[in-house]
Amino acid sequence: MKTALITGITGQDGSYLSEFLLEKGYDVHGVIRRSSVDYRERIEHLEGHANFHLHYGDLGDSLGIIQVINKVRPDEIYNLAAQSHVQVSFDSPEYTANVDATGVLRILEAVRQCGLEKTCRIYQASTSELYGRVEEVPQNEDTPFHPYSPYAVAKLYGFWIVKEYRDAYNMFCCNGILFNHESERRGETFVTRKITLAAARIAQGKQDKLYIGNLSSMRDWGYAKDYVECMWLMLQQDKADDYVIATGEQHSVREFCQLAFREVGIELEFKGEGEDEKGYEKSTGRVLVEVSPDFYRPTDVVNLWGDPTKAKTRLGWNPSKTPFAELVKLMVQSDMRKVAADGVAARVRMNLEEYLEKGIIK
Repeated sequence: MKTALITGITGQDGSYLSEFLLEKGYDVHGVIRRSSVDYRERIEHLEGHANFHLHYGDLGDSLGIIQVINKVRPDEIYNLAAQSHVQVSFDSPEYTANVDATGVLRILEAVRQCGLEKTCRIYQASTSELYGRVEEVPQNEDTPFHPYSPYAVAKLYGFWIVKEYRDAYNMFCCNGILFNHESERRGETFVTRKITLAAARIAQGKQDKLYIGNLSSMRDWGYAKDYVECMWLMLQQDKADDYVIATGEQHSVREFCQLAFREVGIELEFKGEGEDEKGYEKSTGRVLVEVSPDFYRPTDVVNLWGDPTKAKTRLGWNPSKTPFAELVKLMVQSDMRKVAADGVAARVRMNLEEYLEKGIIK
C-alpha cells in the first residue's frame, strides 16, 4: 500500500484527489489548518474511512511540516495548498508569497531533512497564471513566463525551486502547470461558480442580477475531477518532468454565462462594450448580467489557452473526457439543487422561529 500526503486536502482538487487515491488503494493523509471554523464539507464523507487520516499543519510553519512528513513518511506528496485567488493576492501579497512561494521550499526541505529525498515523489500544483501577459498562444511547456499578479509571481518561485531541487538533489519532483479547472466543489468567490450560482438563484427568484468583471477574458476551462488523474500520472513515470494540464480549448466568460443561463432556461443576449456591456434576457428584455469595475484587477490576464500535447502523448491522459458544455451543465445542476435546498432550510428556520415565538413549541 502506497502512502500519499496531500496539502490543501479540504479544497476542490484535494477532495477529488483523495477519492481518486483511495480508490487506487492508497493510505491517504491530509494536512489541514487549525481554525475556529472547520471547513471540511468537501471531505466530510471521507472521514471515518480506514485509510483516510488528517493532520494539523500550515505551509507557513516549517517545523510543523517537518513533523507531519516525518510521522507519515509518504511515498508521494501532492502540494495543493495555496492562497489561490488572484484578486486576493493583490490585497494580501505578503501572505500569498509566504504560502505559495516559501511554502513550496518548506515542503522540499522537509523531505530532505526527513531523509526521504530518494524515496518520496513530489507533485507541485503550478498554474497557467505563470504565463500572465501571454507572449504566444496556445501556451505549452516552452512558452516564456510573464507573471502578471502577486499570485503568479509567488507561484513562479514555487515552479523554479521545484526544478532547482530536482537538478541539485536528484529529487523526483514535478510541476503540473494547471489551466483553469472547475467543478461543483469550486469556491463560491471564483468567477465560474459565481456565474452558476447566480443562474440558479435568478431562475428560482432568489437573486435579481449578476455583477461580473471582464466578460471578454478567455480561459481554458477543464473539469477538476479529470485533472487530478493527471497529477497522479505525473508521479508514476520513470523520470520527473513538468507538464501543462489543459483541454486545448478556449472560451470566454461571456460564453460561460450564456451556457449557464441556458441550462436554467434563460437565453441571454449581450449588448454594449467594455464596462457598458450587459446581458439581457431575450424573452423579457430584463438585464440579468452587468459588468462592474469593482471586479477588475490592477493587472488582468485575458488570454489563457493551454496545449496539452505532452501530457496526452507521454502520460496517456485524455483532456477531453468532460467537454466544456458538460462541465457547465454539471455545475449549474448542482447549484440548482443547492439553492433549492437552501430555500427549504430557510423556510424551516422561519417556521421554527415563528413556532417558538408563539409558544407552539418550546
